[in-house]
Amino acid sequence: MEKLQVIVHGFGVRLLYKGRVAKMLTVAKFGGSSLSNRAQFEKVKGIVKDDDNRKIVVVSALGKREKSDSKMTDLLFLIAAHIKHDVNYDSLWDVIVSRFVSVKAELKLNYDIEADLADLRRNLDAGKITEDHLVSRGEYFTAKLVSEYLGYEFVDAREVIAFKANGDIDLDVCKERLEKRIVENSQVVVPGFYGAFVNGKIKLLNRGGSDITAAIIASCLGADKYENWTDVNGVLMADPRIVDNPVPVAQLTYEELSELSYMGANVLHEETIYPIRGLNIPIHIKNTNDPTATGTIISDMMTEPRGEIAGISGKQNFIAINIFKNKMSTEVGFLKRTLAIFERFHLNIEHVPTGIDHVGIILAEKEVGDNLYDLIEALQTELGADDVTYKEKLSLITIVGRGIIANAHVQGVVFSTLGNAQIRVQLIAQSPREINMIIGVHNDDYVRAISSLYDGLTDIW
Repeated sequence: MEKLQVIVHGFGVRLLYKGRVAKMLTVAKFGGSSLSNRAQFEKVKGIVKDDDNRKIVVVSALGKREKSDSKMTDLLFLIAAHIKHDVNYDSLWDVIVSRFVSVKAELKLNYDIEADLADLRRNLDAGKITEDHLVSRGEYFTAKLVSEYLGYEFVDAREVIAFKANGDIDLDVCKERLEKRIVENSQVVVPGFYGAFVNGKIKLLNRGGSDITAAIIASCLGADKYENWTDVNGVLMADPRIVDNPVPVAQLTYEELSELSYMGANVLHEETIYPIRGLNIPIHIKNTNDPTATGTIISDMMTEPRGEIAGISGKQNFIAINIFKNKMSTEVGFLKRTLAIFERFHLNIEHVPTGIDHVGIILAEKEVGDNLYDLIEALQTELGADDVTYKEKLSLITIVGRGIIANAHVQGVVFSTLGNAQIRVQLIAQSPREINMIIGVHNDDYVRAISSLYDGLTDIW
């Protein structure tokens, strides 16, 4: 008789028979573009039913049916703004009701969403609903529709995604609640983007937070895989709004994805990685509209060879503040006092390039806002600086890949490409872990720099 091996792996029991895993768990998250109309719902159902391991489905709110549409979440935020300024929102409300009711009708569902929408409107008019509660209903109502359509149980995120009093996610409580609420082989749909404090008050995650919801669930239940279904064939090598038909990358490490996401690649929310990285749960980014496409797998276990470059991404509108003081390098505590000033202004710093008697501080222009001149004055007077200057309209571009800093050929191609395009480099930095190279250029050169680098590095993909 063949040996049946029983192992414990996060979510319940894993049975190994002849070396094969017999019971698996996949958490599948579907974005708004995957849930915009009847045709997209049908695609989602086909994907979920195609694999019995897809037992937990996390959904975003209804997305755009066409370019002229608004996302459901945006409409709900807009209603909240109308309420705040005491502006009539009847027309916006009618659009929201129409979208949800039309989906119900197209799919021939029984869920009495009309009654729930009417109840929400009464509570809104009575001032009994917070903004977070209102906006969370986009995911809530979408999940109710999806759960009936799939024949899965609905589990409210309010029951299982827990926040501490300071607003941080409480993973221990999430794990406890999820393990009690979702038993082995349950088939459930959970709305993304929100959770609740211990008193039941609803709190939103950051925009794009449905990705984080799915990651929390995958982490707490020890899932075998987390699938993120979107409208592109994985993580692309560059922004498709700048580069025509950029190729997708088949494999990334968690760290590479973190760098690309932080610097603008928006397929996956940057905070998604943290709950699951320690468990090495692979993330598989797939296209709902092309489910047979390979997509991108993110993990720390590369199964196939890959080129040096993982991708190029970037952000615009940074400011570089440069502080010069003679013999700064001999002044103990100078950098600490410098950073303390930025902290006092509640400013988040992106990079700190330094020289012998210079220190540069790179931060987003929107962070500084109207405080620029007060900040410069504080730096000059409190540090006794000889000179404080600044450069605005700076763009940061990151080229990400394992070991690229040690690859002289990559560096040569990067700088020769920018030189040939007559793009002046205003900043050069790198990660201490040698996983990315950061180039600063003027905003006016940003699009051309991304495009030139993509073309120049094509042979190194």
